Amino acid sequence: MFSLPTVQFTDEQEQFRLEVRAFLQEHLAKGTFKTKCDSWLSGSDPAFSKLIGEQGWIGLTWPKKYGGQERSTIDRYILTEEFLAVGAPVAAHWFADRQTGPLLMRFGTEEQREFFLPKIVKGECYFGIGLSEPNSGSDLASVKTRAEKVEGGWIINGSKTWTSNAHDAHYAVTLIRTEPLVEKKHEGLSQLIIDLHAEGVTIVPIKYLTGEHHFNEVFFDNVFVPDNMVVGTLGNGWKQGLAELAFERSGPERILSTFPLLDELIAELKRQGDAVGMKEAAKVLSRLWGLRNLSIGVAKVLEEGGEVAIPAALVKSIGTKFEQSIPEITRLLVRTYPRLEAERRIDRFMAESTLHAPGFTIRGGTSEVLYGMVAKGVVGQ
Repeated sequence: MFSLPTVQFTDEQEQFRLEVRAFLQEHLAKGTFKTKCDSWLSGSDPAFSKLIGEQGWIGLTWPKKYGGQERSTIDRYILTEEFLAVGAPVAAHWFADRQTGPLLMRFGTEEQREFFLPKIVKGECYFGIGLSEPNSGSDLASVKTRAEKVEGGWIINGSKTWTSNAHDAHYAVTLIRTEPLVEKKHEGLSQLIIDLHAEGVTIVPIKYLTGEHHFNEVFFDNVFVPDNMVVGTLGNGWKQGLAELAFERSGPERILSTFPLLDELIAELKRQGDAVGMKEAAKVLSRLWGLRNLSIGVAKVLEEGGEVAIPAALVKSIGTKFEQSIPEITRLLVRTYPRLEAERRIDRFMAESTLHAPGFTIRGGTSEVLYGMVAKGVVGQ
């Protein structure tokens, strides 16, 4: 069985938390940004991302030679928690910070690192992740988007779907079939960086029930990608992509998407002096505490270069259920009037959480697939 370390924050890390919290409260008071639930996906604000970059808080763990701060993964976890707790709009730079940077540092060329990482750190360059395809369900390996080798690069044809933030992103790390399909469909796949403003790229919105635009379909029609935009080794895209998913599935965003609603629920119960309701809310907080410790343990193992595919899948699958439970628990404990433009924060957060929650099950891997991964991992050990 896998085991995860228990993490104790240092005094310096607790001080860093207070620094981040004070920054956010200051800018909330100024009206710099508007809070919302699920802000890491639906809260895209390039101006705020640039402000975060000026603080040195994008690429926090990256080498200083690329503009990073060389701080610990736990420091980044603290930073992320504070952003999500208030519902700060971090979606614009999210994927570049969480996945693209670590991917390029592990598999990219020095040319790619020097070109992209400093721009990401400044909050000026955003990435999407091109994985899912139409008619493929949760089978990420059933890739039909193809690359044909030509002089100096590749010609791409195909499409991706559920591509988060593609309409705001400048580039997408895209899983593409660069070799003919063989019996093992995971082979012959490569990762290419595609300029989303290149000729032949079409981005079509997939709107939320709220009317918001976050997900997209992305179509590639004879799109040219130069050779220097291949990430890592040709044909090794599946294994490289799996390494990315560990970062995607285990972070605090998998348990805190609806935290602003939970925070408002507790505040409302206090205002009402509802002791019975507070007792029920305490049960929710105990679940959150356990999930948080699991998630932080994964972050520590990631920092040490360990294998976390199974516990990361566990965080995501259990976290999904937890996040989806918050609107229902809120409905049972207090009276709300859900409306996206409501003045009361609890009413607005209730509307956002209720309408966003169905998508939690799908993004980052469907729950059924993740349960299978955990089961296989446990049996294998």
